[in-house]
Amino acid sequence: MNLILTILQELSDNFLSLINLKFLRNKRKMGAETTKHSPLHILFFPFMGHGHMIPMIDMAKLFASKGVKITILTTPLNAPVILKTIEKSKTHSNINIQTIKFPSVEVGLPDGCENFDLIPSPESVPLFFKGTELLQEGFEQQLSLLHPNCVVSDGFFTWTTDSTAKFNIPRIVFYGVSFFSTCATECVRLYKPYENVSSDSESFVIPSLPGEIKMTRTQVADYIKDVDWLERLTKFRESEEKSYGVVFNSFYELEKDYADYVRKVIGRRAWHIGPLSLCNIDKEQKKYRGKEASIDEHEWQKWLDTKEPNSVVYVSFGSVVNFPDSILKEIALGLEASGQSFIWVVRKSKKDGEEWLPEGFEKRIEGKGLIIRGWAPQVSILEHEAIGAFMTHCGWNSTLEGVTAGVPFITWPVFAEQFYNQRLVVDVLKTGVPVGVKRWCPFVNMDDSIKWDTVEKTVRKILAKDEEAEERRKKAKEWSKLSRKAVEEGGSSDLDLDAFIAEFGSLRG
Repeated sequence: MNLILTILQELSDNFLSLINLKFLRNKRKMGAETTKHSPLHILFFPFMGHGHMIPMIDMAKLFASKGVKITILTTPLNAPVILKTIEKSKTHSNINIQTIKFPSVEVGLPDGCENFDLIPSPESVPLFFKGTELLQEGFEQQLSLLHPNCVVSDGFFTWTTDSTAKFNIPRIVFYGVSFFSTCATECVRLYKPYENVSSDSESFVIPSLPGEIKMTRTQVADYIKDVDWLERLTKFRESEEKSYGVVFNSFYELEKDYADYVRKVIGRRAWHIGPLSLCNIDKEQKKYRGKEASIDEHEWQKWLDTKEPNSVVYVSFGSVVNFPDSILKEIALGLEASGQSFIWVVRKSKKDGEEWLPEGFEKRIEGKGLIIRGWAPQVSILEHEAIGAFMTHCGWNSTLEGVTAGVPFITWPVFAEQFYNQRLVVDVLKTGVPVGVKRWCPFVNMDDSIKWDTVEKTVRKILAKDEEAEERRKKAKEWSKLSRKAVEEGGSSDLDLDAFIAEFGSLRG
């Protein structure tokens, strides 16, 4: 009897799968027909910071490739960067850029400080966010002029929910984070497990979250524990609840338990349409994502071509993390002591010299290490076969780009949701080795407990030829294949994208 029931259940599941597939294909056809006769019009409004702008511009290009009419709203000084990016896209004719003035001087910032990456100090953060709130009037003027069918705005722009409601336009939220971190943040907020441990070093399991995910109290973000930050988090949540739904730069196979949790437990309409970076197919498109590279393509390409496959560590901590000299020096000494080849992307110094560089360091690492000062073409570098590991702050853009490239990780989280992404990489995907950071800390008083010998040990471990390291490499390659399959026609992300277009096409009546 049990065998018969099992067979009947499998037949039922297969039948439902076929129905769902047919339904999604019909939605694909409906979406195509809608865009063919009367293009859906979506307004994208990214937060002015490269970590937020880059994936949303990729998203705009992705929708444009499906025949959707796109408007990107930004400020005057950010517009040329976006224009240069979309000019390399084959669907640039479907994309229009509109600008609204950013009130830099009015809020006490230097004239022209229109990008978060340009703020002069940590004390300027509240001023920049105050400036974004003053964009509301200009935003609503654009809504009145353009009448888009839908708005996709950054999660930081909580006020756009009220603005779009005035015009009866659905708002979609884009945070640029993972399903996993979304779930973890909500579970920690609700259950406060950090209150049930006796010390900072004692670990706890995040309640209700799928998987046995452990953290410590000092790794929990201040915005969960601090009263002022909790108020801001509440504002994000309330704005999101009033919005139509949330779109994620991820793919179902990578985070299926957590995508299901967001939809079924947290109760959000959610679409996974990533990895968004894969919309950039040729070299030119990858080259002009974000700012212009500070190194010639042939220089890093030629350097990597001399290296064995899986032998180089790529080191980059994103566009916002700004380590003090003391930490940079420990990284330098650790990389050198490891004896392994590396590419290291560091921020351009605003000072006359670079005190963090150990004396004679660059001469000693000649041929073994390559330092890139400024912006690097990260996606292209990660895809080179010589790259064997990625030392990262675990920002979601970088994490997903590493997943797509199929490389294991050395995880060095700093703030935001990065400690959650570390747990996803290490505990769920099984492709990472943590360097051992103990404390969440934004901008100042960063955790300086990691010394050069730990860096050396971790680099050696990630590039080892033993069974454990080989298994990480194998899993990383498997995730890479799944990521590319997801965005192919009929893949999970492609189908969700078509479902999104079809749904908003039908909302127009």
